[in-house]
Amino acid sequence: MSEEYTSLGLMSGTSGDGVDASIIQSNGDSKYEVIKDKYYEYDNQIYQNIHNLKEKINNHNNLKTLSTELSDLEKKITLFHAKVIKEINDDKKIDIVGFHGQTIYHNSQERISNQLGDGKLLSQLTKKNIVYDFRQNDIQNGGEGAPLTPIFHQLLTTQHKLDLPTCILNIGGISNITIIGEPVGTYGFTSRDIGPGNCLIDSWVRKNSKYKFDKDGILASTGKRNDIIFEQAQELFANRPNQNTLSFDVNDFDVSFARGLSLEDGAATLTDFTANVIGAALITLLSKFKNKSLKVLICGGGRKNKLLIEKIENNTLDNLILQPIDDYGINGDFVESQAFAFLAIRSVKKLPISFPTTTGCSKPVSGGEIENIIEGETGFLCTDLKDGPTPCPLAKGPHKSKITKPLPDGVPAGTFVAQQSWTTDDGTPILCLKYRIIVKA
Repeated sequence: MSEEYTSLGLMSGTSGDGVDASIIQSNGDSKYEVIKDKYYEYDNQIYQNIHNLKEKINNHNNLKTLSTELSDLEKKITLFHAKVIKEINDDKKIDIVGFHGQTIYHNSQERISNQLGDGKLLSQLTKKNIVYDFRQNDIQNGGEGAPLTPIFHQLLTTQHKLDLPTCILNIGGISNITIIGEPVGTYGFTSRDIGPGNCLIDSWVRKNSKYKFDKDGILASTGKRNDIIFEQAQELFANRPNQNTLSFDVNDFDVSFARGLSLEDGAATLTDFTANVIGAALITLLSKFKNKSLKVLICGGGRKNKLLIEKIENNTLDNLILQPIDDYGINGDFVESQAFAFLAIRSVKKLPISFPTTTGCSKPVSGGEIENIIEGETGFLCTDLKDGPTPCPLAKGPHKSKITKPLPDGVPAGTFVAQQSWTTDDGTPILCLKYRIIVKA
C-alpha cells in the first residue's frame, strides 16, 4: 500500500460547463497531497452540444438513434481533455490520469451509465496511462454506478482529522450525501444521491435567459414562489416510482412543471423545491443523530448559491451545522476531480471503489478500464491536428513506451500488427497510428 502515484483527475459534471482538473500524490489508501487544481471551461460549441443532446435523450434507445452525433461529440470532448492534460501537466510527472468523461445518460434502474470520452484515444494522444469507464464494473456487480466518491470522502475526514460522525453534502447538478463514521456494516460510511442539486435551477435559467446559472441565487431572490406549483412538485417527487433509488441523473428531473412562470418566479419556485428536497433528506438520513450536533460539510457549485443554502438550513434539523467544506482547508470546487485522481490509483492497485453501502453492489468492487501506453513502434502522420495536444505536423518515426498491463491467460505468443486512423468529416487525415506488438511466451 506504500507505493505512491502522481495522478491527474479529470471531472466534467452534470452542468456540462467544463472540466475540473486536479493533480494529487497518493498511495490510494491512507493519504493524499494536492499538487494542483485548475478549471477549464468548455467552448460554447461543446457546451451547447452537450445540453442539446441531453435534451434529446429520453431513454436508452436514443443512444443508438443519436450514435453519430454522440460519436462526434465524444471526439470533441476527448480532444478537449487532451489539451487540458497538456496544459496542466507543466512538465510534471503524471503516472496516471483518471478520466471520468461527460455523463450523457444515467439510468440506475436500467443499470446503464454512459460517459462520453474515448480513453484509448486519449492515451494515444497524450502518451499517458488512462483509467476510464469507472462505473461499469460496479453495474456488472449489481450496483447503480453511483455515487463513487464516498471512499475519497472518508479519506478527507481522516486526513483533515474531522470529528466523527461527519456528513459531506455535495451539491452539483445532483445532490448526494456521504455519512462517515456511521456504524453500518463494516465499511464505516454510507452514501446516496438524494435529489436535484443545481440541475433544475440551471436548466430553467438556461432555457429562459442568456445566463448559465443563477449566481448567488440573485434571480430567485427577486422572484416569488408559486405555492400551487411548489406543492405539486413536492407531491410528484414524494410519489415518484423507485423510491429506493441510490443514484439519479439530471434527466430524472424536468422543469416543465414551472412552465408559464416568469424567469424570477420560476427560479424562486425551483430553488425552494430543491432546498426542500435536500432538507427533507437530511432530516430522514440524519435524524438518528438528533441528540448531538452534527457537521454537514458542503462541497460542489451549489454551496455558492447563498439563497439555496439559507433555505436548506431553514428546512432541516436544528442540530445540523451546515458549513462549506472550504472552512477545513479543502477546496470545495475540486473534491470530485481529486476523488477521480484517487479512484484512478485505487483502480490500478485493484482496490475497491464502490461498496454495498454506496452503490448497492453485491460486494466491494474495483473499477475503471486501464489503457496503458503501448510498447512497440508507432509512426505518426498528421496533417491537421490543430485541436490536439501536440503541434502539427507530428514527427514521423518510432516512439517507444512500455506496457504494464498484464495480458489475459491464453493470449498466443507472436507479433501482431495494427493500424488506426482518424479523419475529419470531409475525409482529411488527422492522425494515423501504426504499431507492432510482440507477445512473448
